Parts: sequence; structure tokens; C-alpha cells
Amino acid sequence: MESLLSAINGIIWSKALIAMCLGAGIFFTIRTRFMQVRGFVEMARLTVSGQSSAAGVSSFQALAMSMAGRIGIGNIAGVATAIAFGGPGAVFWMWVMGFLGASTSYVECTLAQIYKVKDAEGRYRGGPAYYIEKAMGLKWYALLFAFATIVAAGFLMPGVQANAIADSVANACQGTALCGPMDGEWMGLSARETLKLGIGLGVSLLLAVIIFGGVKRIANFAEIVVPFMAGGFILMALTVMVLNAEQVPAMFGLIFSSAFGANAAFGAMIGLAVEWGVKRGVYANEAGQGTGPHAAAAAEVSHPAKQGYVQAFAIYIDTMLVCTSTAFLVLASGMYNVHAPDGVTMLHNALPGIEAGPGYAQAAVESILPGWGAGFVAVALFFFAFTTIMAYYYMAETNLTYVAGTNRTHPLAILLLRLGIMAMVVFGAFHNAGQAWALGDIGVGLMAWLNIIAILILHKPAMLALRDYEAQKKAGKDPVFDPDALGIRNAEFWRRQGGGNP
Repeated sequence: MESLLSAINGIIWSKALIAMCLGAGIFFTIRTRFMQVRGFVEMARLTVSGQSSAAGVSSFQALAMSMAGRIGIGNIAGVATAIAFGGPGAVFWMWVMGFLGASTSYVECTLAQIYKVKDAEGRYRGGPAYYIEKAMGLKWYALLFAFATIVAAGFLMPGVQANAIADSVANACQGTALCGPMDGEWMGLSARETLKLGIGLGVSLLLAVIIFGGVKRIANFAEIVVPFMAGGFILMALTVMVLNAEQVPAMFGLIFSSAFGANAAFGAMIGLAVEWGVKRGVYANEAGQGTGPHAAAAAEVSHPAKQGYVQAFAIYIDTMLVCTSTAFLVLASGMYNVHAPDGVTMLHNALPGIEAGPGYAQAAVESILPGWGAGFVAVALFFFAFTTIMAYYYMAETNLTYVAGTNRTHPLAILLLRLGIMAMVVFGAFHNAGQAWALGDIGVGLMAWLNIIAILILHKPAMLALRDYEAQKKAGKDPVFDPDALGIRNAEFWRRQGGGNP
């Protein structure tokens, strides 16, 4: 099974996809005239502005919902994996992907706003399936993306998050008075597997409480939990860096020298550094993957570019703050392993026998604050992964609504999706971590291929919206969107709002 999944992954995550992710980021950065630099202050301002409505959520709630999807185990386990197989230089290429990905996120999320609709219950819906159909006129392509997202977000990717929660809690619990040595068996399952199964059941029940409350409950939960979890993790990383202050200059030197093949130990890994940095960068910040647009479309704004700016800022928060915090935790403490390109030799082996993942971050915190590491990272990873599963559900539900018909309610289909994602959480919690990651990578890769090709073709309306927004701001106005004035067709929602002709 693992060999088959590995072969599929090798096809999907070929160097062609990595080159396309980088290429799209460079292209959109140039086309938007470095909006992620010029518009930084505006991004920050718009993030905390705006109000919700009966149909939509506020800009901050939309940001929190998208950040719930972006900030997951990729920010802890994914960064550790990138370092393990790409060396410390992979961190630099994650930064590059984050910077370039901000412009990609602007494009896809602005498109989601331009082509959003109201569903049968009066809520905003949007995302790649909607803008592919409306802007490209290719219903079959839109359905292909929608089906891929339902399968990926609803059934493949949640298992990765659940597996990481269960593993980190089991690691924190093992050997303590609460769990003991975990060397017994129950119904053919080891004590560790039994514990992980119980964790999966608990997480799935907690998930049910949130997702059965609909998008408003998801948004309300996200806007409270996401800032708390991200801030706490960043604070811990800063604490470890302060306590390891003498190692910080050498750490930066290691990252930059390894990124360009100048480091003696990791010089032969420059290709792997780029590959793993981009791959895990895309997995962590999701720019171009097509996940962020679903939450972006739910925002109540007067102009689509507003949410484009906010979602570009989300990439900075995810990559430059949260991913970087994990990298600094691991590298400043020296608690990591690096595999040589041959897959056998170890170039750095500070944690013998420890699999790349949350264990690196747990060991890093433990090395500075004994007794805190395993528990703190387990709690952080629980919040990161749980909110991501919650966001995955919203994406899957939006695409299920698209497939089944946006103008009708589908209670049975929605119920089956909810039960399905809960089952996958339980399954993923105690299943093999390697298989869980492989399935998650396949899901991410499929969505990325379909979405990046689409936005490279469809980016013009997002560019028109950006120029229109900047012109109105320069004139001292609070920008309002008129698709007809810009020659943008099929933006029915905005025409009904009064921006265009009836």
C-alpha cells in the first residue's frame, strides 16, 4: 500500500508541480507589482476592519477561518519534515514560497469574492469551482475540482491532522503516571494504539459539536481560538530563542548557507532544500492550493480586493511567523535529524530513532524547559490540527453544495459528509503516519494542480479589481465594486448588489 501511495505521490508532486508553484508566485508578484510589499499596511488595516452580516462573516472571521486551514500540522510536523529531508536550507525556501505565495493568495481569494453566490439558506459560497465555471465556462473542470476537494478535504487530509494529534498526545502521555509504560494490549491493539483510538473518538465528537452548528459557529470558534493558539506558539518559540541567544546568529548562518549549497555538511542537498521547502511551504500556507478562497468568499466586504489583501496577509502570518517559529525552535536547540540524499546516511543525528514530525519540536522545548516540551507541543498541535480539520469540513461542504446545486438544500448529503469526516478522524488517529501523510499529500497535490492552472488562466479579473481598488483609495473613497465598469462578466452577485447594471 505504501509503495503504491509513494508512486502516486511521485507523479503528483513531481518537480513540475514544484516549478509551477514557484513560477505562479513569481508571475503574480510581477503582475501585481509586488502588492505584498506595497500593500502591507493596507493588508494589516483591512484584517481588523469590516462587519459580519446574516449572509457573511467579517474580514477577521474570514481570515481566522482561512488561518484555521493554513495553520495545521504542516506548521510543526511539516517544517520538521522539510528540515529532515531538505536540510536547514529548506527553511529559506519556505520563506521564499511564503513571500511569493502572498500574491498567489491575493489572486485566488479575490477571484472567489468576485464570483461568489448566495446559497439556498442565504449564505455566501464561493471558491475555485465557482470561479472556474463562471470565468472559464468549463463546468466539467469545475466539477473535477469540486470532487477532488470533497475527497481531499473531506476524507484524505483530516487523517493527517488527526494522526498528528494522537501521536503527540501519546508521546506526551507515555511513561507518565496517567498512562504508564503503555506495553499492554486490548482487543488486538497495543496500549498505544488503544490510546490513539480513544483520542480519535474524542476529537471526532468535539468536531461534531462545531460542524453541526454551521458556518457561523465555525467562524465564531475560529476567531477566538486561532489568534490564541498562534500567539502562544510564537511566544514559546521566542522564549526558546532568548534562552538559546548565543546560537541564533549561527542558526541564521546555517539556514542561508544550506539554502545555496555553501554549507560543508549540507552542500549536496541544495536541490532537496528547494524541493522540500516549496513542497512543505505549499502544504503549510496553502497558497495556490485552492483552500483559502472558500473562506475568503464568505466575507462581507464592499470590494473583492479587500479580502484579497487580507488573505495575502494570512500567508505572512502562517509562514513568516508560525512556520518560522517551529524552524527556530528546532534549529536553535539543535534538536533535529537530517537524512542524506541517499536516504541511509545521517548528516545530523541529534534525535536517533525519532521520526521527523512533532517529536523534533517536543525535544526542542524539552531541552530548554524540561518537563514542558512534550505537553506544550501536544496542546499546540491539538489546536492547530483540530481547527484545520474544522476548516477542511467547511471546504468540503462548500464543494458538496456546488456539486449538488447551490440553490437547493441537501440535508442528507451534508449529514453523510459530516459523519464521513468524523469517521476519517477516528481512522487517521491510529493509522500509520506514513500512509496518512501520503494520502494528505495526494489530496493537496491534486487541488494545487487544478487550481494553479485555473488561476494562471483566469487572473485578469483579479488584476482589474486590484487597479480599481487602488484608484478608488487614491481618490479618497471607500472602494465599492462595479463589475460592469471593469468589463467583468458573470459576477451576478455584485450586479445585484447595485454595483453594476441590473
